[in-house]
Amino acid sequence: MEAILIAIIMMLVLGALLGLGLGIADRYLRVEVDERIETVTSMLPNYNCGSCGYAGCFGLAEALVNGEVSVVGTCRPCKSEQREKIAEYLNTTPGTDGTCVKVKP
Repeated sequence: MEAILIAIIMMLVLGALLGLGLGIADRYLRVEVDERIETVTSMLPNYNCGSCGYAGCFGLAEALVNGEVSVVGTCRPCKSEQREKIAEYLNTTPGTDGTCVKVKP
C-alpha cells in the first residue's frame, strides 16, 4: 500500500513539473503570426485549389503579406470585388514594422 502511495505522489509531482515546463515554454517560445495573414486568408474564397501556385489560401495570403506576390489576381477563383478589397486592405494596413504591402488587384 505504501509503494502505491509513493508512486501516485511521484506521478503528481512529475506531472506538475512537466506542466510548469510546458507553461514556461509556451510563454517564451511562442511564434507570433502576422494578423494580416489571417485577415487576408478569411477574405480569400478558401477553396484551397492551388491554382495560384501555393498549397492553399493560407500560403497565398502569407506570400501576399510578405511581398512575394504583388498581384492578388493570382487567385483565379477570387471575384474582382474581393480582389480589390484585399488589395485595399494590404495597401492601407501597416504590419508590425509599420510598412504597408503594395499589391495590385
